Amino acid sequence: MNLILLYTADFLDPHHVRIRDRRFQHMRSVHQARIGEKFRVGVLNGMIGEGEVIAICDRQIELCVHFDQAPPKPLPLQLIMALPRPKMLKRTLETIATLGVKDLWLINSYRVDKSYWSTPILRPEKIREHLLLGLEQAGDTLLPRVHLRKRFKPFVEDELPALAHDTRALVAHPYQAQPCPAATNTPTTLAIGPEGGFIAYEVEKMQEAGLSPIHLGRRILRVETAVPVLLSRLFPLES
Repeated sequence: MNLILLYTADFLDPHHVRIRDRRFQHMRSVHQARIGEKFRVGVLNGMIGEGEVIAICDRQIELCVHFDQAPPKPLPLQLIMALPRPKMLKRTLETIATLGVKDLWLINSYRVDKSYWSTPILRPEKIREHLLLGLEQAGDTLLPRVHLRKRFKPFVEDELPALAHDTRALVAHPYQAQPCPAATNTPTTLAIGPEGGFIAYEVEKMQEAGLSPIHLGRRILRVETAVPVLLSRLFPLES
């Protein structure tokens, strides 16, 4: 936990917070927090600053806080992903939050097993839980938005053209594609397929919506590996 995220319910007043949940347990057991110790804190969807421990007991911790920094800049990216299998979905949600993605569309695909859509991980509270873990890792406060689209064709025909308009629109595909373009901060729409990739029909529909196929070379990567590799190739590191 590189940042302690604070929520509205934590505030006793504008400069004092009280924490009782897993964040408190982490601060006590991992960081071994003591009176006077300072931690990096941030308000969810707000500013980042510093919190000083002013009281601690077996059930809670109180901090005096102030905020003076904006969160890291989001990636100028709309990320579209075929829904991964549940175990991979957990890691993917945390990864995209850590890397600065703020808009994620999880979509259906021919190679997405129907059972994936019934996983408890897609419940709003579980999605939020994994996104928060990613934000804490990155030292970010801006919660990503996750959009679920269970029908491929209506999404690609009715929504994707507008999303891709006036962006660098790309679909990751290992065959008959151009090499991944150079890193730039250009607004981008990127689609990533399931294990085994999008089928030819799906790639064609995305091309009709304005997306151009790109590849990362001859090696075929798992989705959980392809996501950070693609984002690190498409966008420059923030200084």
